[in-house]
Amino acid sequence: MSGLLRRHRDFRLLWCGETAGKFGTAVTGVAMPLTAVAALRADTFAVGLLSACGWLPWLLIGLPVGVWVDRTRRRPLMLGAAGLSLAVFAAVPVIAWCGGLGLGLLGGAALLSGAAAVVFQTAYSAYLPGLLAPADQSEGNAKLHGSASAAQLVGQGAGGFLVQLIGAANGLLATAATFLVSLLCLLGIRHREPRPDRTGERAGRSLRAEVAEGLRLVSGDVWLRTLTLFGAASNLALMGYQSILPVFLVRTVGLSPGTVGTLLAVAGTGGIAGALAVRRAAARIGTARATLLFELGLPAAALLIPLTTSGPGVVLYAVGGFGVCAGVVGGNILKVSFQQAYCPPALLGRVTASAAFLNYGTLPLGALLGGALGAALGVRTALWITTAGVPLAALILLASPIRTARDLPSRRAAEGVDAPDGDRLARP
Repeated sequence: MSGLLRRHRDFRLLWCGETAGKFGTAVTGVAMPLTAVAALRADTFAVGLLSACGWLPWLLIGLPVGVWVDRTRRRPLMLGAAGLSLAVFAAVPVIAWCGGLGLGLLGGAALLSGAAAVVFQTAYSAYLPGLLAPADQSEGNAKLHGSASAAQLVGQGAGGFLVQLIGAANGLLATAATFLVSLLCLLGIRHREPRPDRTGERAGRSLRAEVAEGLRLVSGDVWLRTLTLFGAASNLALMGYQSILPVFLVRTVGLSPGTVGTLLAVAGTGGIAGALAVRRAAARIGTARATLLFELGLPAAALLIPLTTSGPGVVLYAVGGFGVCAGVVGGNILKVSFQQAYCPPALLGRVTASAAFLNYGTLPLGALLGGALGAALGVRTALWITTAGVPLAALILLASPIRTARDLPSRRAAEGVDAPDGDRLARP
């Protein structure tokens, strides 16, 4: 057991709870679209719309949630979000047993669980720096993202087989159980945050003013702006092809739901590889250069995915998906560690939510785009268009200071630069 896990009980609980939640989310990500395809005979656009519902809350509530996270303690918000997810995924099978399973039910469940995910993810990103010392945050992020990739790997494989063996609605009971584990782990954390300081300049400020401040911070800083714009473009392409992937693998390639789950899990091992390799790569070549490697080099393998055929041709998807997963997970670890070091704690919730509003806000648009392209041009042609966007999005990084830097800056590198309203934020 590593030093961080051996000495930090609360981090172990957070780590276990987050991993359980990611496993449940991965099961849902496979079970819901496969249910729509296999049980409800949904068309390509309907499957894309279902995927969009899970991400739409980032556009609807992402910005105010960031202010909310900065105004209050983060752990109670995470508990509430895990409890809502538990209730949603426990209710869907019950409603299905009563004969109420339909696309409307699945879409509503996706919206509610997506809203819970907005709250949990924003609060969790801002909670970790208060739980771990600065020297441990990079290791903590790597462990959390690595275990999330492992959970996704197992969850995707399990999701496909659960749909095949016991039906999708019953399979969602496994998702409910994972959020129960997450809830219990969060309840066991002993660390208690101090109440955020609402005196001084922030006292009495409106929600709109604090939302606007977060957006100004992201748009006015070249490093935050670059990573946010890249994330938005990349997620548009990623969700564009992922939203129609179940239709492609089941109807075009001709795979069974169980085989689809296994194939997704094999590709998901790339996420574990990326999490294991990213810290060593960053130490050897620098965090900025490692960002280019993980965000531009590895995801170029996405262009193999539209070449997938039945039989030995499924290897092309496995290789392409492996490269994408390795790049995305490694890049996410670098980005999260950078934000946590670069942004003052009092601003981290707003900065995280403002960036996520743009990053995750393009996910429902990408899902709709993938569904629309698949319906109009055919699924394989739509995959060619959307997977090409994955490496193309990284060209944004080449037009920024990241192209010539060895390392991403830390807050200390530009200490003393004023941010709006008296807060401190580094500006290169």
